[in-house]
Amino acid sequence: MILKEHTKHTKLARPTLGHFGRNEWSIVGTNCGNIQRLARHVIEALSAQYQCAYLDADHASADAEPGLPGMLAAGASIEYTDAIHSHRFQSNEKLGAHQFRQMFHAADLLLVNGNHHEATAQIVVIDPVKENSLRKRLSQLSNVRLILLAEGVEQVFDFLENALPGFAEIPLLPLADVDGIVRFFQQEMTLKTPPVHGLVLAGGRSVRMGQDKSVMTWHGKPQREYMADVLKTLCEEVYISCRAGQEIESDYPSLPDTFSELGPYGAILSAFRHQPNTAWLVVACDLPLLDPATLEFLLQNRQVRRIATTFESPHDQMPEPLITIWEPKSYAVLLSFLAQGYSCPRKVLINSDTLVLPVPNPAALTNVNTPEELEKMNWI
Repeated sequence: MILKEHTKHTKLARPTLGHFGRNEWSIVGTNCGNIQRLARHVIEALSAQYQCAYLDADHASADAEPGLPGMLAAGASIEYTDAIHSHRFQSNEKLGAHQFRQMFHAADLLLVNGNHHEATAQIVVIDPVKENSLRKRLSQLSNVRLILLAEGVEQVFDFLENALPGFAEIPLLPLADVDGIVRFFQQEMTLKTPPVHGLVLAGGRSVRMGQDKSVMTWHGKPQREYMADVLKTLCEEVYISCRAGQEIESDYPSLPDTFSELGPYGAILSAFRHQPNTAWLVVACDLPLLDPATLEFLLQNRQVRRIATTFESPHDQMPEPLITIWEPKSYAVLLSFLAQGYSCPRKVLINSDTLVLPVPNPAALTNVNTPEELEKMNWI
């Protein structure tokens, strides 16, 4: 008798994450001052386009008297201070990778002082002052992507060259070449921009309409097929979202809800559960006037530093959640709202870092939910 291997936990598609976030880089091989200056230059250059974060240690407290600061000393586990222009949290709780990833989920680029923390990608500075320190960190150099030469240094340490596979292909720049280093990161960030997949929402029960809206024909084919065809010209992959158990006859793959009874919210979460490393252009199926040009405008103005890019509804001037590009970072946000008892995607957009665009063609956002609205549409 052959026994099947027992699986204790459901196998889930996991986001590509490091110790702290999706795209983390440690800078090692030089003193902390050089690391901080380099990180500042890169962040100043890229922060308008990407959410940037920085990890370090508190160097000033190294020689301070031991003990907890502020209310932590009185027994508080977390202390928050509104510093007017910034916000400061202090905690005495031990943080692991799961907690750090929650804190930095929105960061597109995370730079790390490698003298204190590790990261999944590394930038190595060749600085004689830190040669011995770098020798001790060889085991941490698993993915070196850039080597920088400190002032007066002309070649890489022999021990490092021998230790790094593919050394000849690793770019080499002077540490003082700030523009070159920024260009390197700009190229890396472009390569790491999440692709956009399309999701047609066709899982609604169409109670108000009295018939399945997703198979109504305005363009010579079922509306869900028409919308999928439009998305196919703009997205790498296209799926039709449906309820669990709902039969969908289509050339496009269906994506059943795995978060049941949550409507569109569950459909979006189910898409991220299926592919958590992509952005999703979510489109409702009951928009007969939605045209390719309107969706192309949304994609052209996409900002990956936000959790989502959407349109302002001409009906109520609120974000339109069902014609929206949801970035991978929004997955954690959607789950956190659900954990607090909310399942409204519009509420997430309103209370998060969302880009809301004026729609170039307001008629394109016209919904058809009732027989009365259908009758009006038939006259257009």
